[in-house]
Amino acid sequence: MRKIISHTYHSHFSKMAAAAAFSTVSCPTQNQNPTSPSLLNFSSPKLASFNSPIHPFKSLKLNRYARSVIASAAAPSATSAATTTFHGLCYVVGDNIDTDQIIPAEYLTLVPSNPDEYEKLGSYALIGLPASYQTRFIDPGETKTKYSIVIGGDNFGCGSSREHAPVALGAAGVAAVVAESYARIFFRNSVATGEVYPLESEGRLCEECKTGDVVTIEMGESDDCKLINHTSGKEFKLKPIGDAGPVIEAGGIFAYARKAGMIPSRVA
Repeated sequence: MRKIISHTYHSHFSKMAAAAAFSTVSCPTQNQNPTSPSLLNFSSPKLASFNSPIHPFKSLKLNRYARSVIASAAAPSATSAATTTFHGLCYVVGDNIDTDQIIPAEYLTLVPSNPDEYEKLGSYALIGLPASYQTRFIDPGETKTKYSIVIGGDNFGCGSSREHAPVALGAAGVAAVVAESYARIFFRNSVATGEVYPLESEGRLCEECKTGDVVTIEMGESDDCKLINHTSGKEFKLKPIGDAGPVIEAGGIFAYARKAGMIPSRVA
């Protein structure tokens, strides 16, 4: 059962602790890209996720059927490194996919902390895409998608600051998004909620992959991060997610802050 963050943890102390947790996160430097997550200042307490009326959010674990953490063998003198792996079908979209396409405003009344509404929210993920996308992201009558990895172009997640966008993708069964670049607020919300890994490609993978391709994402503790397209036989280097990875792995910013001892752990 996914745990729920209560209103108690949205006190002034919790906000400051979570902001402190964000200050530990850094991202790789990008070149002159105003929407790149690498330009984020995680130490800022003015996160949209703390001012949103959506709360309380759940500390949501990622989709285990799409992700496995594998302990790789290390040299005798080295510590064991962990590789996070995602494997499944990919769904490909283009540039400037905004939050209204990811989850239209009419569904923002759904409260993610309610398990039933969380599942319903996921059933509407990417329902706002135009009719030019002939393949539905979620099949009619289903609440989960068969595509565990979304591949996008430039400026993914632009538009409003709604936290529902990454939450809807996670609720639908998405483990990771790979895009050429992100709108800054979507990247921040993805990390804060711990719903999906927002990974950056070094090229336009949205032109190299097709919806339905079988892909694997491998993320090591070093800078070795790649996407393998088993359908085409091609392999693509991804930019490392940096210190945002442990925050997402923990289940979001509040779960990370509790794990790090920045805020008290809740009594079960």
